[in-house]
This record gives sequence, C-alpha cells and structure tokens, in this order.
Amino acid sequence: MAFEDLLEDPVIQKYLHELVGPTGMPVAAAPPDGEVTDEELAEELGLELNDVRRALFILYENDLASYRRLRDEESGWLTYLWTFEYDTIPEQLEAELHRLLEALEQRREYEREHEFYLCEQCGIRYEFEEAMDFGFECVECGSPLDPLENTRIIDAMDERIDTLRAELNVDRAELEA
Repeated sequence: MAFEDLLEDPVIQKYLHELVGPTGMPVAAAPPDGEVTDEELAEELGLELNDVRRALFILYENDLASYRRLRDEESGWLTYLWTFEYDTIPEQLEAELHRLLEALEQRREYEREHEFYLCEQCGIRYEFEEAMDFGFECVECGSPLDPLENTRIIDAMDERIDTLRAELNVDRAELEA
C-alpha cells in the first residue's frame, strides 16, 4: 500500500486518531517528507509546540516516528529532527487485532466457566462464590440476587471472534498451536 493510500484509509486514520487524539491528529495526518523539527511542524500546522511534541512522542513510542539529535556547537542546544515511519502501520493493526482476538477468547472462556448472579436494582453482577458469600443478597442494597443467563454475551463474543478469525485468516488450530 502506497504511503498516500495509507493516510487516506479510514481505518488507519482512526488508528492514528486513537493514538494521538484530536489535538495531535494534524501532526499525524500530514507527515512531511524527510526530517523536520518540532518547531517547524508547530509553525507549519499552527499548533502549540507542546501539542506537537506530545504527538511526536506518542508516534515515537509506537514506532511510527524516529528522531536524531543535533547539538549546536555554539549554544549547546539540542535540535531534534523527526522522521515519520508509517510503513509498519498495517502490521501494527494486524497485531492489535491478534491481541483483541486473544483477549476475547480469554473473556469468553471466563464467561463460560463461571456462574453469575445479578442484582436487578443496582445492576451489579456477582460470581457464584461472591453471591454465596453474601447470602445471595446485594451488598449495596440488600435485594435478592437472581441467576444471570449469559449466553447472549457468549454468543456475541463468538460472533466477534469468528469475524476476527476470518479477517485475520486464522483458524482455531493455529491459535492453539
């Protein structure tokens, strides 16, 4: 995928927005070619220098930007020259989807392996052991706890897991290996 196409992809735009937030999005959405200083970016984009630096640091932490330092011989000041490196975004997004898939599968197993009770008044959900410890009464309001059927939650997780597996072209045997 070409660099320009990456930035036009709504999924990638959303990913960048989630990383840097609305204040940092102008920095992330319009990376210049070659090296640039944070001051140049702030001036070019009409942003506060601290907002630009925050966005650059977040991009750096996520391996989407790098820098090199230059020391001015006369003043001793350090200048940071930033380079944007967006070529790894597709791989990072795929890794995020794999982490999401794993977390969903773990949560589904937790839902399957536990029995839950619900306080209709407060909306608090208790595991069986907790409910039993409290005499099947809500600790907040004293109302009786009712058994909670969580098959709809599990079914929704199954659907999302199947969708993610299809998107990632992963089957169950690969995940268990």
